[in-house]
Amino acid sequence: MQKRQLGRSNLHIAPLVLGGNVFGWTTDQHASFAVLDAYAAAGGNCIDTADGYSIWVPGNKGGESETIIGEWMKRRGNRDKIIVATKVGWELSPTRKGLSRAYIIASAEGSLARLQTDYIDLYQSHRDDPDTAPDETLEAYDRLVRAGKVRVIGASNFSAARLEASLESSRAHGYPRYESLQPLYNLYDRAGYETELEPLCIRENVGVITYSSLASGFLSGKYRSANDLAQSTRGAGVGKKYLNARGLRILAALEETAQPLRTTLATVAIAWLIHRPGITAAIASATTPRQLDDLIAATTLPFGPADAERLNQASNPTPEHAT
Repeated sequence: MQKRQLGRSNLHIAPLVLGGNVFGWTTDQHASFAVLDAYAAAGGNCIDTADGYSIWVPGNKGGESETIIGEWMKRRGNRDKIIVATKVGWELSPTRKGLSRAYIIASAEGSLARLQTDYIDLYQSHRDDPDTAPDETLEAYDRLVRAGKVRVIGASNFSAARLEASLESSRAHGYPRYESLQPLYNLYDRAGYETELEPLCIRENVGVITYSSLASGFLSGKYRSANDLAQSTRGAGVGKKYLNARGLRILAALEETAQPLRTTLATVAIAWLIHRPGITAAIASATTPRQLDDLIAATTLPFGPADAERLNQASNPTPEHAT
């Protein structure tokens, strides 16, 4: 896969980033290793995880995904070939959350230990902490960067106002700046990113790495009826949000685009993302190497302007919204 520069940093990442949220959740270590091996063999070089993955699973404490990734890199001896992107700040317990100086420093040490490495390539604020000033958060990251424990920092789930305030803090104090943003963004969920965050990221040259790139699987075409929804634990949430007239219109446009290209809806949905202006990469997860094949295919799909326009129009959030 051809690599893309992340913001103004010296990191160059593949346009398809492998999501590690399923490791230790729906895939055990053996299955996770198979997916990781297939991703690396295809030329992928960036894995996204978090200290909170997968705390929602009964019996888990958080960090299970990092532990699996760390063990995989140790056994394969490929740490220098992998860009590890992890996160801090999600609530793990009432006392383990936020972006305070002390919490970031302590959490980084935990992630480093689980990943079995002495540096994190991309360390991201998982969600904004309105109770902590950007100066304090960025000063903590500055300490980690100066110590060689973090190479580059990024943000996730930030509003445009808070991202802009953080960038200004970095300029004012000489702190490392957020070189990437990880927003919810896909063919269905467009307005939240495109309205304010997209112009800010393009203006400031902040790389954008999208999450929920397939809208919880909806854009793969697997959910088209109430019966489909009933077959999945995600079904209720997916149906409530996506299974409506606009969602079905998007699936129809994906189908129309995929058929002549002899590919899948998921491949086209990812291709649309990685061809969008300002998008560095799309995160997508897979539980088997076969699922991964469709995602990797998006990086070489002959996706043209007419394909993009068809999907832009079908997924237009409102009649007034620019595409």
